[in-house]
Amino acid sequence: MSTDSNSNTDTGTHTDVDIGHDVFVADPLPMNGPGPLPDGQPRSFQPSAVTLIHGLHDAVLVDPPLTREQAEQVADWVEASGKRLTHIVATHGHGDHWFTAGMLAERFGAGVVASAGTVAQMHHNVQARPVLWDAIWPDQIPPSPVTAVTVPGNRLTLEGHALDIVDVGHADSDDSTVLHVPDLELVVAGDAIYNRVHMYLADSADGNFGPWRKAIDTVAALAPRRIVASHQNKDLDDDAERLIAETRRYLDDAEAALAAHDTPAEFFHAMLRRYPDHLGRTVLWVSSRALYLAREGGDPVQNLLAAWL
Repeated sequence: MSTDSNSNTDTGTHTDVDIGHDVFVADPLPMNGPGPLPDGQPRSFQPSAVTLIHGLHDAVLVDPPLTREQAEQVADWVEASGKRLTHIVATHGHGDHWFTAGMLAERFGAGVVASAGTVAQMHHNVQARPVLWDAIWPDQIPPSPVTAVTVPGNRLTLEGHALDIVDVGHADSDDSTVLHVPDLELVVAGDAIYNRVHMYLADSADGNFGPWRKAIDTVAALAPRRIVASHQNKDLDDDAERLIAETRRYLDDAEAALAAHDTPAEFFHAMLRRYPDHLGRTVLWVSSRALYLAREGGDPVQNLLAAWL
């Protein structure tokens, strides 16, 4: 596994050079699983972005990574910035966005914060660790007690600049949020917005993408100029208008493919034909399995585990 630091750095348009952001993109992780994907490729996870919002002296980290090795590399990156890390923000409860928060918080003496809904989802993901996360990445994830707390008004302040945790509802997870930095015209979007990576549809297994579309509308209403998608192709730009339009289009195409095809393999290959250059094909296959298992009924939790494992 290798990591890379994205060159998408901004120092703002409404301020002097006293606030900016940098993005660290961890490359896809190999995954345990039952053989290759239907197209013959090995299983691997999506690339994952970690964002550092920094002032002259202090900084806030958004969506720490999944594994111990990734966290060590992110920690060295933060330390090299020369900034004092004050807070770590998780945008939603999926473990790949916060399981190493405690490890990083201890190293830097930072606090971990999230919305009330995200904190609740964190507890659900801790409960799922033995049967899901640790089964896919055994002995790679550090202890992950839920230490996140809410902040008044869902707002942090970084050297006088507002950082707003904005509830967007259901995206690829219930109780999702984004971090809005008005002085940078920036949204750190978690998994509400993707950047040419296959979207995780398995938590919308009923095939109803309406709530996610509303989440996208909420992001658009913030009028960002740039968006950091947590799952992104690091070689692409972060233009907000493009990312919003492409995320909407992916949901439209997934809905059309669901209506047109009767099996998960057919759906998988249809989406590959539509998006041949998107990264993260394992997540597409997991989504395909979950969407079609839901059509057969059964327990939703067991269906989700079966889709991953």
